[in-house]
Amino acid sequence: MGRMVNFPVESGQGGGYLAEAAGGGPGVLVIQEWWGLVPHITEVCDRFAAEGFTALAPDLYRGEVSTEPDEAGNLMMSLELDRAATEMSAAVDHLLSLESVTSRGVGVIGFCMGGGLAYVLAARRPDVVRAVAPFYGVIPWEDARPDYSAITASVQGHYAEFDDFAPPEFVRALEGELRELGVETEMFVYPGTHHAFFNDTRPEIYDEAAATAAWDRTLAFFRAKI
Repeated sequence: MGRMVNFPVESGQGGGYLAEAAGGGPGVLVIQEWWGLVPHITEVCDRFAAEGFTALAPDLYRGEVSTEPDEAGNLMMSLELDRAATEMSAAVDHLLSLESVTSRGVGVIGFCMGGGLAYVLAARRPDVVRAVAPFYGVIPWEDARPDYSAITASVQGHYAEFDDFAPPEFVRALEGELRELGVETEMFVYPGTHHAFFNDTRPEIYDEAAATAAWDRTLAFFRAKI
């Protein structure tokens, strides 16, 4: 089990959930879905710690969470992208300052909104972000397109076949764009799945086979790249 921690940011103080590997391990930043820092996200951190990583999930909503889609959508759209990027960057610096982190760079995983923010962070912190694993990652804010040309990390994306937010044609177009820019990229589209297929707290959406495959691929990817 991890714990809530605080870390310094330009505007004062940020917070998040930290789960540390016994004996230390590579650092991973986990970025929330639009629901906030809910148990699903903290459990992902715990799972990384059990696999030998030290994982930190910054609380971008600063304590607010939701289980209602309309409210979650409002929280997402009211999130200030520059503030979120600053807090994610500060979280990375805090992660790398920990004795339990053995790597000089980090991996970043994000879900839905968090998957989009993972691209944003990779573009803003190419100095330390080594690997990016967006799960059905989307950029919901207008004029918030990341500077993909700034990304130096490897990208391994995980997307659903039936996803209105990020359909397969979007995924293939993004994959082609990243590869043209020289970004090492591999995108997986899981047949028969829907948006949020990895979230096991949502049984109506969760796909165990796809979630297991995506998790195993992500672990291998981070072990190879961070």
